[in-house]
Amino acid sequence: MSKKVVIASSAGLGKKIQKWVEYWEERPGFFVVDWPKPIEKSRLAVEYPRVHQKFFQSITEADVLFVANEDKKGMEGYIGAETFAELTFAIAQNLVYGKKVQVILAKMPSEKVQSIYEIKLWLELGWIKIYE
Repeated sequence: MSKKVVIASSAGLGKKIQKWVEYWEERPGFFVVDWPKPIEKSRLAVEYPRVHQKFFQSITEADVLFVANEDKKGMEGYIGAETFAELTFAIAQNLVYGKKVQVILAKMPSEKVQSIYEIKLWLELGWIKIYE
């Protein structure tokens, strides 16, 4: 049975996200079920709630949440507010409901990333890990 992978990242990193989709799809025993896709700006208010709900539902069904925290805005390992919320949601599923979602970050975020304190703590607690 294949493990379901959800990739969290900034939707603006399309080509870099696609690289990770292909990477996970090529690994035996893994299947990518969802990843960020850009929404046309003129449709954002209409599409965003549905897309967001579907994405969080995908996380509830995931075996792996892979955070493709590529470099952005001059920060190595950028994690924005929305990706941090998705990461937190997966951890909360594990803590509250006993889920076993494996949370993996592509790389260690830089000290400039707003959530760096939490990331370091969660690494120390073993709630997340860095991709090797």
